[in-house]
Amino acid sequence: MNGYRQETDSLGTCDVPADALYGVHTARALENSPLAGRLVHRGLVHAYGAVKLAAARANHELGWCDERKFAAIETACQEMIDAALDEHVVVDALQGGAGTSTNMNVNEVLANRALQLLGKPLGDYETVSPLDDVNLHQSTNDTYPTALKVAAIYGLRELERHVVVLQEAFQEKERQFAHVVKVGRTQLQDAVLTTLGREMSAYAEAIGRDRWRIYKCEERLRVVNLGGTAIGTGLGAPRQYIFRAVEHLRQITGLGLARAENLIEATQSADVYVEVSGILRALASNLLKIATDLRLLSSGPEAGLGEIRLPARQAGSSIMPGKVNPVIPEAVSQAAIAMMGHDQMILQAASAGNLELSQFLPLVADALLASLDLLARACHVFTRHCVVGIEADEARCRQTVLGSTAALTALVERIGYERAAELGAAAQAERKSIREVAVERGVLTADEFDELIAPEQVTRLGSGDAHGQTKSAPSEETA
Repeated sequence: MNGYRQETDSLGTCDVPADALYGVHTARALENSPLAGRLVHRGLVHAYGAVKLAAARANHELGWCDERKFAAIETACQEMIDAALDEHVVVDALQGGAGTSTNMNVNEVLANRALQLLGKPLGDYETVSPLDDVNLHQSTNDTYPTALKVAAIYGLRELERHVVVLQEAFQEKERQFAHVVKVGRTQLQDAVLTTLGREMSAYAEAIGRDRWRIYKCEERLRVVNLGGTAIGTGLGAPRQYIFRAVEHLRQITGLGLARAENLIEATQSADVYVEVSGILRALASNLLKIATDLRLLSSGPEAGLGEIRLPARQAGSSIMPGKVNPVIPEAVSQAAIAMMGHDQMILQAASAGNLELSQFLPLVADALLASLDLLARACHVFTRHCVVGIEADEARCRQTVLGSTAALTALVERIGYERAAELGAAAQAERKSIREVAVERGVLTADEFDELIAPEQVTRLGSGDAHGQTKSAPSEETA
């Protein structure tokens, strides 16, 4: 079908593409808000389908919708949940009206799809109305935040799945590298000996905390204001509808949702999104730190630290032959930084709400759902294309251990600080390894030195049980 049909709202008449499932409200939104250049997040659209289905079922139970009309609306809602109507939700992610453009786009698409199912022409709103039927007993101000919370919970669960896989990948590297002794560094300077396995275990533990935080913060999103309508008073909605709508949404989504006890507060406050974003920011912070560490540990490889090898993913330069860059950690780092930018958007938008409504919720929704997607993809790429393929350069690690003053710390308990310092100075002056100097001067045998820098020694918790009583310590008779 070509051409246009005319639809009317309180502002007058507007031309709408004849075959469009959207209507006049969406057409005006398309003209008014071409801002972000990207559509409303598809997860929000699918969640909106669930919210509309819950409302329709509650209204049907209470006798507000006849069986035939309800069946058509119910089918349309399910199609929206299943992503079958994605192409028809066309409004920009950023919009005025606290999300009214999105709500009306959804209402119009569902109404017109129901009309198709009933064999009626598009725009026949006397039969199925976007406002009087699909939006019955609802407001943007209760449906939009409810849909956002549902979409965010699904996003959190998807993110958690990828975080778990990343954590397990580092745990596997912890086991693989448990025997590899290396130099530990503070302030980028040689410090004490550790193992590469212990280094990986720290990353696994940090990501494990993120996993737990993500799991727990879902609770913050389970409280919804569906039924509160405009400002949380439930104006225009039957009391029984208010109780039943959330129950139906819980059944449809399978999520442990609950109606807010204070619907007015739940309608105007957006701090829960700030809190959830803060949890995501913590994950971004860990990803950035770990990605930076892996870049440093793999640097060189000949003229840098070179203690690990990352999977080679791309040729690194158009002018430097043979160069391979750590593109995966670099990409993950940028994703983490971008998420931190989204976090600031959420903070500013949530803080700018006025009186009974947070009018910048579309920006919150766009930034929060984008953050969830971005971090999930970052964790997936990091795991699949980097972490699982990390290899240890054991010879390089051994070389740096023997040549670094960090090895001296492992000797202090046996030979004392002053003597260890003398060995360090001699090694530097003679350009020899600590091991060579210690053996040549008879301070330690080669076996004794190797024992002191063995994995079980450098990773044990603390020193001996009592002063002067450590394993292999010389007795008073032989000292």
